Amino acid sequence: MEENSPNFDVDDPRYRITPTQQMLSSCFGALTTSVMVTPLDVVKIRLQVQQNTMPSHRCFIYCNGLMDHCIICVNGSVRSVGTLLKEQWYKRPGHFNGTADAFIKIAKTEGLASLWSGLSPTLVLAVPATVVYFTTYEQLRFFIKERQMASKEGSFLGRQPVWISALVAGTVARTFAVTLVNPLELIRTKMQSKKLSHQEVRVAVKRLIQSQGWLSLWQGLTPSLLRDVPFSAIYWSCYETYKTYLPSSELTIWESFVGGALAGSLAAVVTLPFDVVKTLRQIEFGERQTSSDKVTNQKASSTKEIIQRIYHQRGVSGLFAGLVPRVSKVAPACAVMIASYEYGRHFFSRYNQKSIQ
Repeated sequence: MEENSPNFDVDDPRYRITPTQQMLSSCFGALTTSVMVTPLDVVKIRLQVQQNTMPSHRCFIYCNGLMDHCIICVNGSVRSVGTLLKEQWYKRPGHFNGTADAFIKIAKTEGLASLWSGLSPTLVLAVPATVVYFTTYEQLRFFIKERQMASKEGSFLGRQPVWISALVAGTVARTFAVTLVNPLELIRTKMQSKKLSHQEVRVAVKRLIQSQGWLSLWQGLTPSLLRDVPFSAIYWSCYETYKTYLPSSELTIWESFVGGALAGSLAAVVTLPFDVVKTLRQIEFGERQTSSDKVTNQKASSTKEIIQRIYHQRGVSGLFAGLVPRVSKVAPACAVMIASYEYGRHFFSRYNQKSIQ
C-alpha cells in the first residue's frame, strides 16, 4: 500500500491501533466533547436561573457531553469558616437576552473559564469511564470480527451482518463500564450533596458497606443499565451500519460527525423512557441527601414504582417527556465524541502504516 494512499481500512490488522492508542484516542474524544458541549449546558442553566425556572432547595441535572450528574441547588452564597466565598456558578447574577448574548456576556464579564463551570470534578470520573468504554468496545468488536473471518464460509458466524457484532460489543462494553464506575458515581454524589471531605466520605462508605454489604455500592445500577446499555447497543449498531454505506472505509471528520449525530438521535429517542426514570431517580436521591434524616432514611423508589407513577400521572407521553431537549443535547455530544475519536484512530493508523514501511 502506498504511503499516501487516499484510502485504507483502519480495521486492517496491519494498521490497527493498539489498546494504548485506543485509550489515547478516546481520551482525546472525551476531552474534546466536554470542552465543546459544556458551555452549551452552562448557558442553558444560567438562562433558566434568570427566568426563575430553576427550583430552589432542589436538584437539577448538569451535562458535560460525557455524562449527566446531579447538582444540589443552594440558596445564597457558600461560606467557609465564617468567610464569604463566591456564589455558586449557576446562581451568579446576569441579564441575558438569549443564548448568543449569554455566551458573550459571560465570557466578557466573568472570563472564558466561567463557560466551563462545574466541569473539572466530573472529568475525574467521566474521562476514565469513557476511555474504558471505548477501548473495551473496540477490543470486543475486533475479537468478534476476527472470529467471523476465521470461521468457515457459510457458518453461522460468517453470515452475521456488521450491526450484530456492533450490538454485542456495545452491550458488553457499556455494561462493563457502567458497572465499574457505579461505586465511584455513588461516592461522588455523596461528596457533592453534603460537601463531605474525603475522610468523611471514607467513613460514610465504610458504614454503608458494614450495614448493607458490598453490593450497596451498586445502588442505582439497574436504571443506569436500563438506559445506557440499550443506548449503546442501538448507537453502535446504527453507526457501524452507517459506515458500510459510505464509499470509503476511511471516514472524514464530517462523515463521522453526521453518523454520530444520526445514531445518537435514534438511540436517544428509543431509550428516552429509561432516561426519564434515571433522571427522576437522580433528583430523588439528591433531594433525599439534603432532607431531614427521617426523609433520608426512607427507601428510594424502585424503577418499576417510578414508571407506574409517571404512567398514572401523565400517561405514555410522560415517559417521553423532554424529547427535543434530550435529542438536542445527545446528538451533538455523540457527533463530537465519535468524530474526535475517529480522528484519533486515523491518526494512529497512519502512524502505524508508516512505521511498517
